[in-house]
Formats: sequence, C-alpha cells, structure tokens
Amino acid sequence: MKELVDFAVLTIIYFWIFYRKWKEEGRDVLLVNTLMYIYLSFVLFFTLMPIITSLPFIFNHPYDSMNLVPFIDVLNSRGDFMRQVGLNIIMTIPFGFLMPLVKRNAGFLKVVVYTFLLSLGIELLQPLINSARSADITDLITNVIGGSIGYVMYLIFKPLTTKFLNYIGHR
Repeated sequence: MKELVDFAVLTIIYFWIFYRKWKEEGRDVLLVNTLMYIYLSFVLFFTLMPIITSLPFIFNHPYDSMNLVPFIDVLNSRGDFMRQVGLNIIMTIPFGFLMPLVKRNAGFLKVVVYTFLLSLGIELLQPLINSARSADITDLITNVIGGSIGYVMYLIFKPLTTKFLNYIGHR
C-alpha cells in the first residue's frame, strides 16, 4: 500500500509537468516519452519502492556498500542467482529499446552509458532506502547487458518503429 503514495506522486508529476510538454511536441513524442515514463515507474516499483514513505527512515540503518565481486552468487551457487541474472537482463531491455526513440538517434555507446547510469543509481539507492536490499556489481553488469540487447532489438525493429511513429505523428 505504501507504493500507492509513490504512484500517486508519479501520476501527478506526469500530468502536471510532462504530459503537456510532450503533447505539444507531437503524438509520436508523447507516445514514446510516456512509454519510457511508465517503464521507469515500474522499474522504480520493482527496485526502490516504497520511496516517499521510506525517506524518514533512510538513516535508521547502516548502509551496506556494493558487492564488487562480479557474479559471486553465480560462482558460489547462492540463492536464485540465475533468476536474478535473467530478471536484471529482462528489466533493462525496454530501456535499451526506448532510449534511442526518446533521445533521437542515440547510438549504442550512449545507450550503454545511460543504462549504466540508471543501474548505478538504482544500485546505490537500494541499500539507502531499504536495509533489506543490497547493491551488487553483477546487477550493474547484467542491466547493461539488457540495455545492449534492447538497443540491438531497436536496430532490428527500427524500420517498423519509424514507420509506426511517423503514422502516429501525422494523424
């Protein structure tokens, strides 16, 4: 239920700030940016929420630093490591696909950098917001792999996507 506060704030921010701005830029821009906004809202839901109701308590627990040994869970067969690796890759595929649509003609390197920064931000904030969460270099690596796969998918579907967005933009 605490997540509802975060979603309410995200909805207010969307309609109060972004919707009007993006609508003025055209339906295609509105569609792509709204999809990215919804996607990022769900990423926040799965990785950081509840955020707002957690803010008063962020300094009530120790901050665990990031695990810097890549794939240590995989190497030691700890927990559900394969599921975590798979989910981290899947989670950022849409980001890699949508980023070149949001940032017109963003190349592979730019998408990788943006995916890295998104993932780094999440990994650094997780243990701050919730003591039950931890930061892991493996998550950072697998998220960047997911963003890269998303970019390759963007390249594969670029002709179809361009045609669709041109159609939406000219209606």
